[in-house]
Amino acid sequence: MPGHKGKFQDLKNICNIDITEIKGADSLFEADGIILQSEKNMSGLYNTAGSFYSAGGSTLCIQAMLAAMKFENRKIIAVRNVHRAFLNAVALLNLDVIWLMPEYKCGLLSGEINIDETENLLKKYPSSCLYVTSPDYTGKTADIKLLSEICHKYDSVLIVDNAHGAHLHFLPESIHPIYLGADICCDSAHKMLPALTGAAVLHTSSEKYAKVLKQYMSIFASTSPSYLIMASLDLCNKYISENIREDIKNNLTFIKDFKNKRNVKFADGEPFHITLKASESGYNGNQIAEYMRINGVECEYSDNDIVIFLMSPLNEIEDYKKLSECLNKSLTSAEKHEIISPEFSMHLPKKALSVRKAVFSESEEIPVENSLGRICASVKVPCPPAVPIVASGEIIDESCINIFKKYGISSVIVVK
Repeated sequence: MPGHKGKFQDLKNICNIDITEIKGADSLFEADGIILQSEKNMSGLYNTAGSFYSAGGSTLCIQAMLAAMKFENRKIIAVRNVHRAFLNAVALLNLDVIWLMPEYKCGLLSGEINIDETENLLKKYPSSCLYVTSPDYTGKTADIKLLSEICHKYDSVLIVDNAHGAHLHFLPESIHPIYLGADICCDSAHKMLPALTGAAVLHTSSEKYAKVLKQYMSIFASTSPSYLIMASLDLCNKYISENIREDIKNNLTFIKDFKNKRNVKFADGEPFHITLKASESGYNGNQIAEYMRINGVECEYSDNDIVIFLMSPLNEIEDYKKLSECLNKSLTSAEKHEIISPEFSMHLPKKALSVRKAVFSESEEIPVENSLGRICASVKVPCPPAVPIVASGEIIDESCINIFKKYGISSVIVVK
């Protein structure tokens, strides 16, 4: 990312639209003119009850979604592989979280949601909220349609962190969360579409939430949102209406051809996340990524087990040719080892403090190996992927320390 890949001509020479709320330019959180019209255009393209621009990324959208749930006094049930922005929002809003542990597949980043366990929690806590990250960082998507049906069965709300899925509505068959029944979701437009970094959209299928979400966004947002970012979202509307379906069709062919030519394994998921199962193919993922970097290709993410190549509809055949050549060189150069089917399990650490109390307590940063028995304060994990191993307020145990080390995290912030 960004999804524009440096190729989007309409985003050149943009300094002349770096303005503020002058007459005729409208105002994002009090929009009644051109911004309002642009958001309505976006809503029409995604077929939503309301779509609202964020110049503060999906982070702002996550804050607003959770604020809406707090206003309705809903309990928050969250699948554990959240982005750290979720934990920060929980701290700001002083929310408690009921964690739903997935059945992990590709390490910490990806897992299966146990449907029976999910329904049991929703049955136990009716009129709550289920928070799901889909697609996850590897591109794996949850069964949003089924989850929405279960949520609504128990008068609960389904909200989805769809940061990696702004393009999903325009696949040959839509798998966008709103289309599949989610109540609210956020899209990071800059990840998968031709938009500037920080561009995101908050969508809802509910007329009720369409009336209040912008109010909640304004609580957390800058009073000077970037007109450059908003303009890039407006240009996204043009791109979506004129080009995206044809570009997606072409890229799906390119991606299929790219995968078919490789004697390696790829993870299942939405197609624009090409997740190489390195260890299951006999390689070290970090080593492959370093060889790719040397040969001119920057990967989205790597660890010992996987490498993620993040494509977008803006990619062209030449990009796949370069990617193919580079991967061939890297696989030839990398040391081949025994095929490994990685095993990963993670339990829920014990909770000592609320997320808010831990985040706002006096803290210190210490080496991971010295953290046994300490309480996690602010979450310190790199972005990408920004998925927490221990949540704020939880006690770090030996298993947590081993996972920190597995992902190359050498220090942790703990309550003093």
